[in-house]
Amino acid sequence: MATAPTLPTVPAGCRSRLTAHYGPAVNEWLDTVPALFATAAENWGFTVGAYHDAGHSAVLATAADAQGAPLVLKAWPDRNRYVHETSALRLWYDDDGPASASVLRADDNVRAAAALTMVGGHPGGAVRPPSTAEHLLVAEALHGLHATGRTTPRAAMTDFPVLEAYVEEEVVPRIHRRRARFAGRQMVDAALSVLVGLREASDRTTVLHGDLYRENIPFDLDGEPVPLDPLPLRGDAVFDWAFWVVYYELGARTNHRFRQALTTSGIPLTDLLPWCVLLSLDGLLYYAETGDSRLPTMTAVLNALLVRCRRSMQ
Repeated sequence: MATAPTLPTVPAGCRSRLTAHYGPAVNEWLDTVPALFATAAENWGFTVGAYHDAGHSAVLATAADAQGAPLVLKAWPDRNRYVHETSALRLWYDDDGPASASVLRADDNVRAAAALTMVGGHPGGAVRPPSTAEHLLVAEALHGLHATGRTTPRAAMTDFPVLEAYVEEEVVPRIHRRRARFAGRQMVDAALSVLVGLREASDRTTVLHGDLYRENIPFDLDGEPVPLDPLPLRGDAVFDWAFWVVYYELGARTNHRFRQALTTSGIPLTDLLPWCVLLSLDGLLYYAETGDSRLPTMTAVLNALLVRCRRSMQ
């Protein structure tokens, strides 16, 4: 059975990101990660490589199987997140999806850890195509995930968090809480007025990716995008499209993604716009509260969306 020396302590950057995400209590768990990876690799017959210092919710390391094929080891401090993420990946990819996205092993008993195929042969995936082609391919891949989710029996989707509850119990309350401390009330109130049109369509209910940042969609060696690292929800596909429009490359080619989302998804503009406004408003207020350097960029994105809203009503 292949083994490897235990990894050193988790990199400082990874520790900092996970502490910011989960709070200081996660440090005790982070101290156990080297032994966790060593045990998982020994049990599964893999050789551990090195940490891949990326991500905000889990720890990643490279590894190889007995034939030398590269893979990724991933460990989560949040067991629910582990369950939801691996369940979504299995739903999308295990049957007829790309072999480049397989969940190779998962520990459902003691550890929240899994081994995943390494997309593109190395961390971060293969070389991306030019941006116009990239957006088209990603949009088609997202549409495919949603189609797979819609064919999933509702009973199999019940374990995923529900979009409606997430919006009503988390997103909207924190928007109003942060609004009270934000100087630009006029823009916030204009955005809130748009949210009156926010709605879900039951015929678009699917398993959502929920975290469509560019770094979460690597490309494989065949030039195809493979959405990974989901924060899955059950709800209207419009949420994913709005997330992709706003956050995939914040402030870059937003209008192009908006048009591509409308074309590929078939969702009406009047449905998509309010969700884009909701997600950008939520992000803007978070960036303002935390002093994030992306605040001016998100302000410009939200202003452009509000202009689009005004034009759509003329």
